[in-house]
Amino acid sequence: MDKHAHLRELIAEFIGSMFLVMAAISSMIMLTVVLEVPKGTAVFANALVVAFVLSALIEMFGSISGAHFNPVVTMVMVFEKRASVYKAFLYMLFQLAGGVSGTIVSHLMFYNEVGALFSVSDNVRNGSAFFGEIIGTFILILAILLLVKTGSKKISIMVGFLVGGQVMSTSSTMFANPQVTIARMFTNTISGIRPTDGLIFILMQMIGALLAYAVYKLVFSKA
Repeated sequence: MDKHAHLRELIAEFIGSMFLVMAAISSMIMLTVVLEVPKGTAVFANALVVAFVLSALIEMFGSISGAHFNPVVTMVMVFEKRASVYKAFLYMLFQLAGGVSGTIVSHLMFYNEVGALFSVSDNVRNGSAFFGEIIGTFILILAILLLVKTGSKKISIMVGFLVGGQVMSTSSTMFANPQVTIARMFTNTISGIRPTDGLIFILMQMIGALLAYAVYKLVFSKA
């Protein structure tokens, strides 16, 4: 692969990761702060926003970079020999950079409401939310592996539907993504997560992804 094509993949991962985080954070600022929507309604609307934006991003960048936007997705693609370790490392760096950029851009757009471009969250997410991250990440990774295996032409829609639905049906509101989790450590809005909880979320996400890959290899890979 030439250098230009490789750079194009990395930029796709950066932009996709940035807009995914923006969808999660900006929509909640708009809903809860600007429009003063009740929290329950805001979470429902946020699920729709994330589903719509993620579907579009996968459709846009799927043929360029694979539209991972998520280090645990990249990890299992290494397991499947669809990406090298070196490429995965670069993908993860650009995903993390894109996610944190998404937080900063969200704060910039709503600076009058937020009052800072960068801040450490003190939003507690613990207890059963940790288990929710295992469940949410498990079904996300299993779905991606099966959709890729079967050559589905509807990956963008199916993953968008799944993520939107899981936002509303997991106790953690489904982060299921280490770069999103890190990015959300640095927002003082309702979307944030305090770093100590965020690190446990990332561990749970890794566990969920590994469990999904094990089930895929044991049950579905030879189907």
